Amino acid sequence: MEIADNMGTMLNETMETAMLASHASWTNFDNASIGGSAGNITVATSNIDDIVVEIKTAIRNAGGGELANRNGIFIQWREEDFAKVERLAASQGFNTADNVLNNGIKQGFSYLGVEHYSTSKNVSGHVFAGVKKAFHVGIVKSTYGKMKQIVNPVVSGAQISGLGLESRIDYKFNAWTKMAPVLFDVLVA
Repeated sequence: MEIADNMGTMLNETMETAMLASHASWTNFDNASIGGSAGNITVATSNIDDIVVEIKTAIRNAGGGELANRNGIFIQWREEDFAKVERLAASQGFNTADNVLNNGIKQGFSYLGVEHYSTSKNVSGHVFAGVKKAFHVGIVKSTYGKMKQIVNPVVSGAQISGLGLESRIDYKFNAWTKMAPVLFDVLVA
C-alpha cells in the first residue's frame, strides 16, 4: 500500500526532527571551541577542517577516544554546509578530490576520519555531531508503524465518508550523563 509507505517515511522524518530538537541535552560547541571569539560558528570551506579536528579533540578530551575508535564519529550538517564539505573535499587533491569530482559525495561520506551526513531537519542554528551510538532512543515496538484503519473518520468535528489511516510512534530520546560530553550541539550562524 503506497499510502502506508508514505506514512512510514513521514514517521521516520518525524523521529529525526524530534531527535534534532533535543539538542539541549548535548554539549555546546561554539566558535570559541575552534579558537575564535565566543558566539556561533559561521561555517565556511576555510574552517570545516577546524570544526572537524576540534570536535575530534573535544571527544578525546572528554575521555571518548576509545568509544570513538570503536563506533566512529559523525557530523550531521545542514544542507548548505554539506555542500561546503563537498567543495572542500573536491579541492583537496589526489584520491579524495578525484573521487568527489567523479561521483560527488553521498550520505556517510568519510573525510578526516569522520562520517558526514546532511539533513534539512536541523533546528535553526544547530548542527549535531559526536560519537556514533552515544545518543539513545527508545521506541515502543508494538506501536511503531502499525496502521489502523478508521471507517468514516471524524475530521474537524464532522464525520466524513471513507477510510482513514492512522499510525503512531511512541519514543523517548536520552543523552546519558556519561555520554553527553561526546555529543555536540554545534552552534552555527
